Amino acid sequence: MKKVILTGGGTAGHVTPNIALLPELRDRDYEVLYIGSYDGMEKGLIEEVGLPYVGISSGKLRRYFDWKNFSDPFRVIKGYFEAKKILKKEKPHAVFSKGGFVSVPVVLAAKRLHIPAIIHESDITPGLANKLAMRGATKICCNFPETVKYLPEDKAVLSGCPIRQELLEGSREKALSFTGLSGEKPILLIIGGSLGSVFVNNAVRGSLDDLLKDFEIIHLCGKGNLDESLNGKKGYVQYEFISDELPDLFAAAEVVISRAGANAICELLALKKPNILVPLSLNASRGDQILNARSFESQGFSYVIEEESVTADSLLSAVKEVYENRESYKEAMSKSGQADPIKTIVDLIDSL
Repeated sequence: MKKVILTGGGTAGHVTPNIALLPELRDRDYEVLYIGSYDGMEKGLIEEVGLPYVGISSGKLRRYFDWKNFSDPFRVIKGYFEAKKILKKEKPHAVFSKGGFVSVPVVLAAKRLHIPAIIHESDITPGLANKLAMRGATKICCNFPETVKYLPEDKAVLSGCPIRQELLEGSREKALSFTGLSGEKPILLIIGGSLGSVFVNNAVRGSLDDLLKDFEIIHLCGKGNLDESLNGKKGYVQYEFISDELPDLFAAAEVVISRAGANAICELLALKKPNILVPLSLNASRGDQILNARSFESQGFSYVIEEESVTADSLLSAVKEVYENRESYKEAMSKSGQADPIKTIVDLIDSL
């Protein structure tokens, strides 16, 4: 039996594309093993889908001062030797990495053992972890045409991002039953990420009465960000986080407000959902979400509001504009000609 090792962790965006590959890998008779950190959030996600999981030591290499910068390199070195031991034992035909710092020692150990390794870069410009892993990669997949110029010419593959098939199979009726909304008005879905967005949450709640004149609202506001005073408000429901029902919520939504993480916006593109993107600012990130959002805006897929510019009025105006012009956004996304990322990546694994 062919065997492939998947790796990646730290955020859901470094795990869910790996999960999206599983059905195709299994259809092609691959045995699959996952390497993540000892107790990272990836462990729970992978165990939920019944995939064998092995943990290694992991550290984060930061661009800013932190006392952990002195100890984490030793954790990374330890992780490298642990990964090497696992790879020697398992003898995979290939490694596929979706990124995050836990993946770096795995990819470098694969190179040392002459095992082909493919890494996937979601953002327009490569992150630090993938920059470190590039030297061990056989091929580097990416989502944006703009990314290719940042990659070694002989390694770059424009693949797109693997999307979980179940996201495309949601039911509007199930969403209405789950949320208790009537469906008599178009539904606005707000996704602030796992931690939520204070800027977006405040803007939504500040314009809530005006929004509810024309829309029903599903608000995923992040852990600890529920506003109990709004419970029971007609046409508005709020949740900290949604997992299993998310495909249904997408199916019901006419317009989506979202952060601009690469995986999130690729899901919106696959679903052809008119959207408003609020990328993380330079104060909170290296600017990758801003570049992602502007790329989608330039292609006619998205309306973008900078985080610092999010107000109740600007959000209300954006929602009305996107809804009124929703067909033009859908048309642009339909013409994107995005290839089948899952087939592209698994074909690449086969070829190696």
